[in-house]
Amino acid sequence: MNSVLSNIKISVLATVAAVSLISGCSGRDANSAHGNIHALPDTLRVGTLYSPTSYFIYREETMGYDYDLVKRLAQDKGMVLRLEVASSLQRVVEMLDSGKIDLIAYEVPITGEYRPKVVPCGIESITNQVLVQPKRSSEGLISDVTQLVGRTVYVEKDSKYHHRMENLNEELGGGIEVIPIDRDTLITEDLIAMVSRKEIPLTIVDSDIARLNKTYFNDLDITLQISFAQRAAWGVAPGKEWLADSITEWMAEEQPRKTRDSLLKRYFEKSKSDGSRFRFTLDLSRGYISPFDYLFKKYAGKINWDWRLLASQGYCESHFDSTQVSWAGARGIMQLMPSVARSYGLDENTIAHNEQNIETAAKIVQSLNKVLAPKVPDPEERKKFIVAAYNSGIAHILDAIAIAKKYGLNPEVWEGQVENALLMKSNPDVYNDPVCKYGYFRGRQTCEYVRQVYELYNDVRNQIPS
Repeated sequence: MNSVLSNIKISVLATVAAVSLISGCSGRDANSAHGNIHALPDTLRVGTLYSPTSYFIYREETMGYDYDLVKRLAQDKGMVLRLEVASSLQRVVEMLDSGKIDLIAYEVPITGEYRPKVVPCGIESITNQVLVQPKRSSEGLISDVTQLVGRTVYVEKDSKYHHRMENLNEELGGGIEVIPIDRDTLITEDLIAMVSRKEIPLTIVDSDIARLNKTYFNDLDITLQISFAQRAAWGVAPGKEWLADSITEWMAEEQPRKTRDSLLKRYFEKSKSDGSRFRFTLDLSRGYISPFDYLFKKYAGKINWDWRLLASQGYCESHFDSTQVSWAGARGIMQLMPSVARSYGLDENTIAHNEQNIETAAKIVQSLNKVLAPKVPDPEERKKFIVAAYNSGIAHILDAIAIAKKYGLNPEVWEGQVENALLMKSNPDVYNDPVCKYGYFRGRQTCEYVRQVYELYNDVRNQIPS
């Protein structure tokens, strides 16, 4: 079993598995505001959902705002975290009600529907539905809902956004053209991207989703609220108010507050698409690609890989800037994730060293080739799958191949086939399908990455000899 698949089995396949953190002594007490004293469990059983904000897998690492925060909670309290991923909010509430889990680490709406079943805990989040519009438009920035009259707004069909816009249109006496888009065709994230590309004028999303997507599309304005505030929080079962109190008290402490602030910046504020920080400009007329061509040649040669393709990946990963650290923590020229680097013997001090970084990237490519060879027989076509898996992690490419088979796409062809299947992994109907083992993924960036790598690679092949 190669190291890439081994890493997946450790950190990815455990969708319903134990995640060991730091074991503490038993008998830890939680002081309840209700006057009771309860021992915190040695194992904290947590339910969550795949989503772009709560829990997802990226480059073989489990990530997400709620996941990272509950991991810190378990660590601070000396508990082992046992995580289970539910297919829906209704299902995770059922798991809480049946006693299968102790805590929902996911934003459960604080409404009459859930109040009898879920006791809120921790810090409440406040969200609104907001208008997504370009910062610069010939028609000007909309600053009041009344200015929507005469404008066109695209929404997911039969979604809460659709219902809100219908109600708002009625409240204003009509005049807003509301265009519902079938969810089988496009979802909210697609609509946000289309506003950025000026393919549609306006859309509506929840403010947390808007904030996250603004880290990819900084040309958007998301300041106009068009709905009442919705409160949400983590939750425990009725009768476990003492656990809710303990979690709420923990979140009010100084270090958890700092952790929460850091996570909010990481997931909802730090740009994930800003290329202005790069130092190098590629000029192929000089007869070479980078100052590190000798390293690309050395290590690509050991795995029978075109060094120009590996160098093209390096450029698209970091623009050959070894000081780069991505929002997700990837480092060095080839943007290695810390856990993957550790599995290849690199530590905090060596992960960004140019030679070790490029050597490890070549080893990852080699491992990905072994995994994908039985699934994509054609070696040239397989390279596109490998480049994609390098960017997303092998788990999501394996999912995309399975999705392609289910939906009648060619599982052995990347462009327009498995590429499209990967894009489907941001649709809840797809990433919650049993055929999809690794949940939500934002495939748009990986698809664009493959295109960029190959555009550069083709230019390089025409100008730089092998």
